[in-house]
Amino acid sequence: MVKKRISKNEVKIKMDEFFSGIGNKSSNEVKKIKKLVMSANIPLKEKRKLFCKKCLKPYKNPKIRIKRGMKVIICPSCGFMSHWKLRKLNGD
Repeated sequence: MVKKRISKNEVKIKMDEFFSGIGNKSSNEVKKIKKLVMSANIPLKEKRKLFCKKCLKPYKNPKIRIKRGMKVIICPSCGFMSHWKLRKLNGD
């Protein structure tokens, strides 16, 4: 059995469709799309901030703190804390 190889453009289209309505997806679906995107060697960039790094569940009403230039997001399902550095504006 030979697996059909999907082109990068098709993977990008699937990724955009998936992340446009990520709010009602399960962690298994996130795992599958993440594996598909990684197989095509496409970076997730800002889309990786839409789900928990540990349990892969999409964020629904997470606790968000901003402190010392860091944005901290606490996952409501597993309690994992994601730390993201905030960008500084050029005018500062």
